[in-house]
Amino acid sequence: MRKHSLFLLLLLSLNFSAQMITETQKLESLCRVWGFLKYYHPHVAKGNLNWDKELFQKINELENINDKESLNNLYSEWIESLGEVPRCKECSVKDQKVYFLKNFDLRWIDNSQIFSDDVSQSLRYIENNRNLEDNHYIGKSGRKIYFRNEKSYGSKFTSKRNSLLELFRYWNYVEYFFPYKYETDQNWNDVLTEMIPKFLMIDNDENFHLALAELVTKTDDSHAYISSKEIQLNLYGQRKIPVEYSYAEGKLVITKINTTRSRHKSPLHPGDVIYDIEGKTIPQVINSLGKYVPASNSWGKVSKIKEKLLFSNNDSISVKIEREGQNLEIKTRTYLTKDIIHEKIPVLKKWKFMDNEKKIGYVNMGITEKEDLDEMYSSLKSAKSIIFDLRNYPRQTIIPLSHLLLPNLSVYYQFTFPDTSYPGKFYSRENVTGRKNPEYYKGNVIVLVDENTQSQAETTAMMLKQHPKAKIIGSNTSGANGDVIVFKIADLNTRFTGLGAYYPDGRETQRIGIIPDILIKPSIEGIKNGKDEVLEKALEYIKTTD
Repeated sequence: MRKHSLFLLLLLSLNFSAQMITETQKLESLCRVWGFLKYYHPHVAKGNLNWDKELFQKINELENINDKESLNNLYSEWIESLGEVPRCKECSVKDQKVYFLKNFDLRWIDNSQIFSDDVSQSLRYIENNRNLEDNHYIGKSGRKIYFRNEKSYGSKFTSKRNSLLELFRYWNYVEYFFPYKYETDQNWNDVLTEMIPKFLMIDNDENFHLALAELVTKTDDSHAYISSKEIQLNLYGQRKIPVEYSYAEGKLVITKINTTRSRHKSPLHPGDVIYDIEGKTIPQVINSLGKYVPASNSWGKVSKIKEKLLFSNNDSISVKIEREGQNLEIKTRTYLTKDIIHEKIPVLKKWKFMDNEKKIGYVNMGITEKEDLDEMYSSLKSAKSIIFDLRNYPRQTIIPLSHLLLPNLSVYYQFTFPDTSYPGKFYSRENVTGRKNPEYYKGNVIVLVDENTQSQAETTAMMLKQHPKAKIIGSNTSGANGDVIVFKIADLNTRFTGLGAYYPDGRETQRIGIIPDILIKPSIEGIKNGKDEVLEKALEYIKTTD
């Protein structure tokens, strides 16, 4: 009996020392180590090795590894093979930067369940003696970084190891260079754990692109997207009901019927309210597509998806509508987009007066250029109120417009920038605009916003908010602010926000957006009657200030 007990203890001891490692744990650790060495190890960061080839080799070698000891032997030998890392005196020198550290987290290095003490110490040594010179994989242009020298392996599914490479590349891009990593709904570490098995199951082009889209969506960033014909064809379709519509109260309000080359008469009418598509409510359709569409918040997701809702690969779509108090089910034809005829959009005025007395000016910020501002202001400065419509994307007019409108130099937001000398860390800097201007505009500054107000538009709203008589009217904005990093993943165009943007007091705008002073959203009845309820609310507010 005693011998039997000793034998069991010996077996348990051997099992404990072996510490079996799962497939996901192995690949998780490889993703982290490979990405860390890519940006931190001086020899790797200089581009002295074929780093993709190194990854492919390690993926192959992991197939024969099942325990912690063997895994750490592989990492120890790998790190040693990369060459000696010289001591870096400059790495410990403190600089004057104000650091933003919510994204910075290298605690995984000390995870004793995966890494041995020797491997952890080696990685920490590399961190403390990291590359400070030009990085082969990261470039810098002005205040923005960009990714470079990444070999393309095409957009087709070719092998599991190539799919894992794209996952590992993207995960590490976000890990070290996405300013809002700390704000994602799902912890970025858990994203890796979840996505590895999904990428291992990929076996065709469609699944490959959908997995990439799901990965990009995990950033919860309205700036993010992935451009894929495969997704457009299989997820949405290439045919469309030939109508234009607006979204309100969870439904689609048809505003216009477009003609088609076949000249078939549509069974739908302007004013029809679609509440069901092929047996699903509009919110249900949006939720089903949402896992593949990155957005900072729910209204941002609606804004991105709503244009895709009436697409299909079928010749017709069944919809349920409300029409003049009746509920109807209608089957309507779809058409290739090339067969839908769109009327020319009428030319809009860049600015105008909203009343005969010329007391209220209006500026369309989406079409007003920098060179127009002096003329615009000369025309409208006598008005008691000027409405700046930012439900669009402005034309780089922030600074010159601030010089005309604001009374003083003003800090209107602060940026956080990625520190390429210490990947994962960001540093802060305040942004100042305006100037000492006794001739500043003394009237009301009214700013119109909604979910289409994104990025530069949100920053412009933050600047206009510095005016002493500013009022923001509308609904919450997109919540994606800061310059973007544009790059490719699996040879597909993609991007995410590259700089963090905050109010002067540090409050966040990402995922939240600019919160209006007066909240107003379009209604179904308003859209049916051709009203611009946000603009009407602004005019109503102006009357109260007279």
